[in-house]
Amino acid sequence: MLDIPSCVRVHVDPLIAAQNDMGVCDAIGRNAPAGKSAAMSAPHLPKVAGIDSAVPAPAQTAASLAAASGPGAVLQDRLAGWVSDLTTLHELTERLARTGALDAALDELLRAGAALVGARRGMVVLEPPEGRGPAITVGLGLAHADLGHIETVPRSATPYGRILEGLAGPDGLDGPARAGTGVGGAVAAGLPGPVAQADLFGDESLDPRLREVAARLGYAASYALPLATEEAGRLGVAVWFYDEPAEPAERRRHLVGLYGRYATEHLARLLELDRARRRMATIADELLPSRLPRVPGVRLAARHLGGPRGGGEWYDALPLPEGALGLAVGSVTGSGPSALAAMGRLRASLRAYAVMEGEDPVAVLSDLELLLRLTEPARSATALFAYCEPALRKVVLAGAGHTPPLITGERRTEFVETSLSAPLGMLACWEAPSVEFSPAPGETVLLYTDGLLRRTGDPMDRAFARLHAAAASVPRAARNDPAATADHVLRTVLPGGLGTAGDGAGGGPDSEDVVMLAAWFE
Repeated sequence: MLDIPSCVRVHVDPLIAAQNDMGVCDAIGRNAPAGKSAAMSAPHLPKVAGIDSAVPAPAQTAASLAAASGPGAVLQDRLAGWVSDLTTLHELTERLARTGALDAALDELLRAGAALVGARRGMVVLEPPEGRGPAITVGLGLAHADLGHIETVPRSATPYGRILEGLAGPDGLDGPARAGTGVGGAVAAGLPGPVAQADLFGDESLDPRLREVAARLGYAASYALPLATEEAGRLGVAVWFYDEPAEPAERRRHLVGLYGRYATEHLARLLELDRARRRMATIADELLPSRLPRVPGVRLAARHLGGPRGGGEWYDALPLPEGALGLAVGSVTGSGPSALAAMGRLRASLRAYAVMEGEDPVAVLSDLELLLRLTEPARSATALFAYCEPALRKVVLAGAGHTPPLITGERRTEFVETSLSAPLGMLACWEAPSVEFSPAPGETVLLYTDGLLRRTGDPMDRAFARLHAAAASVPRAARNDPAATADHVLRTVLPGGLGTAGDGAGGGPDSEDVVMLAAWFE
């Protein structure tokens, strides 16, 4: 409790105290009382770490309020409740702001909302407008089968369906919302209000299918909160379920309403970010080969796992005269659209140089370095180009600051010894000797980018050892399939397997692109 000096208590006028009977959370949205005196004098909500939604806080009786000595004690009790509300909202919104992925944000929204309204289970139905993001349904304490049962109820009979279809008004009634109404001022013109169903089995007017599903899943009441603001529009609905007939008190409604407004804006930002990432991934896929060539004596497979920022990692394979094959991997510094554009220009240039003088990998990379230094002096890149003659099982390669290839087969798994060289654009004149080796029948040559090593999170020496061990552990049945070999290596090397790709599900915000090109020789 706040310690207010006794002189303040003596001189506080009851009328002033009544006029100041306003929650701090109310002041954020509007200048109106947050609730009745008895409701606001209840013990404040516990902090995030101590919230137990299954055990509601005991209500403070009106008698205890009447026993308080004067209006100063009332004001003191009010201030304590306001500070508690602000603390709760601050901690919950701070936890939500730390989520960088859509799934994590929806999960945090459900848990925080359940704590605020005093429920144990819930679900979020996210249906942003066309083109703004995917439709997602996530449950808290509900299995996929439970969510399926709920979706069998006609939408017009469910609270979330009425909100999504614009049938719910500001107070949970049918019809459009009125401007400036709703809990916490959260409902504006054209936006629905929350819908409370306090007793599903006591209301005979409800759809029988809704009551049947509620009985099967074991919930008796629900509270639906629209995820909608004037800025973000209508994104979806969050619904929480009670095991017994109940509904949140006015104070809890107000808090969850304010939290829902912030959560809606946060989800809108994540949807915009997810849409941008998907566009970047589409552009990157369009800049990479749509299919790999078929050359006698060798089989190819490629894997590209895009990072969330959109990097400049790339690969290429092109048939050359006299049955030869050119293989290339590389990485451009930077991320985002500029890196993707530079990657596209670099790859197109390398293809032209490979057709003209592909039998000399050093000449190909020298021409590429000169082009990069003249056209993009502020950018550097790593690259590796290999000239393969599958009929002779002969490979000649040159690398510019790139990681060495890895040969794996039944009898050996080893890195190809290449000469040390600076990346393209780092020196006034680049040139390094080429390396020639001969893969045995049934062996696979793995070309990859250093993003694979950095994605492990280990120091480079341990990352190389991890890659070597993964290639050596390829099952015998998969060794003649370059696609199966590449998948096994990636699943083994990456901490979360192939799920750490750039879809945002597993990779962190600093995760980089991963490229692997596998060539199996007959």
